[in-house]
Amino acid sequence: MRRFARVALLCLGCGVCSLLYGLSQLALSLEQEPSGVAGDRGRPRARPRGAKPVSGCCLVGQGGCKTLSVSFWNSYWMLPSDVCGMNCFWEAAFRYDYTKTHPSEKMHLAVVACGERLEETVTMLRSAIIFSIKPLHFHIFAEDQLHESFKDILDEFPYEGKVNYTLYPITFPSESAAEWKKLFKPCASQRLFLPLILKNVDSLLYVDTDILFLRPVDDIWSFLGKFNSTQIAAMAPEHEEPRIGWYNRFARHPYYGVTGINSGVMLMNMTRIRRKYFKNDMTPVRLQWGEILMPLLKKYKLNITWGDQDLLNIMFFHNPESLYVFPCQWNYRPDHCIYGSNCKAAEEEGIFILHGNRGVYHDDKQPTFRAVYEAIKNYSFGDDLVHSLLQPLELELQKTTHTYCGRVYKVFIKQLTKSIRDLYARRSKG
Repeated sequence: MRRFARVALLCLGCGVCSLLYGLSQLALSLEQEPSGVAGDRGRPRARPRGAKPVSGCCLVGQGGCKTLSVSFWNSYWMLPSDVCGMNCFWEAAFRYDYTKTHPSEKMHLAVVACGERLEETVTMLRSAIIFSIKPLHFHIFAEDQLHESFKDILDEFPYEGKVNYTLYPITFPSESAAEWKKLFKPCASQRLFLPLILKNVDSLLYVDTDILFLRPVDDIWSFLGKFNSTQIAAMAPEHEEPRIGWYNRFARHPYYGVTGINSGVMLMNMTRIRRKYFKNDMTPVRLQWGEILMPLLKKYKLNITWGDQDLLNIMFFHNPESLYVFPCQWNYRPDHCIYGSNCKAAEEEGIFILHGNRGVYHDDKQPTFRAVYEAIKNYSFGDDLVHSLLQPLELELQKTTHTYCGRVYKVFIKQLTKSIRDLYARRSKG
């Protein structure tokens, strides 16, 4: 009788262990599904039914213990080694993964720099640092001869802990590298391959080197939360006024919307980009990002003028539901004022992101743009922003009123003034 009882008890124990193992494997498979929060910022996943905060279950860290949410999917042996607290042993089976509901707050910004663009790129990075709130990680794609210069300059930036960077070489698919390198400008098409290169980055803000941030990067980053379930990227229109638009007057290929889109400021949910199958005019079969780029280039290379931007226009022409369009003050260019002011949103709220294409930061054709560039380039971190940046800039802008852009020079400092005021308000609150 005793032997029978021992055998029954052993069988019962094996059954319980098998059940617990099965639940643990199910939990792992659910965590690895491709529809997790990290890759779907526009549609956060709800907390599992039955999840509840746990008092006393905590993580050891420099900031002390953190409250966790739990569910029945995770068994106690799946907890990380640094979990503490008496209740953790008993309630571990109900724990829900904290990292799933609290994605990283770090913002990722990418830029591609070749040739003589070192100074321009550094000035752009400085503008991003000045006002931004959350930590930044810069992904800098540059020619090999520029890497040491970038490292020497960026290592001197005083914001340790708030800013990190990674330098990358310029790389294209080996079988077609020559074609991609000569498309439009050297290195310009590198941006098309960012979702394939930065495989561990969920979301990314790509900007051209001639961009200047006049308000925190956090604010354009927040558009990720406004994406609906189909949107994978955000850009601004190429023009506000069709009568001076380039695409609607001259393009020999499909383009997005009425006047096309400008890719100088491009916000991307890269996890969604990697997963999406794109409609196209080459095959009835939908293609993924890595599959569609080369066929598009082969089909349209004789008809495109602006290289990678044209390819993006073609892609979003066939997939318009995938694009979020933000207003012109988030990508303000000379075209918005050289023929008269045509960005009404900037007139009302000011310029949020300045885009100095056409080389206007480096010649005298548009002194209003150059004045802003020089002011940010010459600003020293830690100096008073009002006396060292804003006031000298306004004096320079007042000298440009003989130009169309100079006549509306106040839109160039309207948001900048507010950004400085908000920054000092944050500092005063500690």
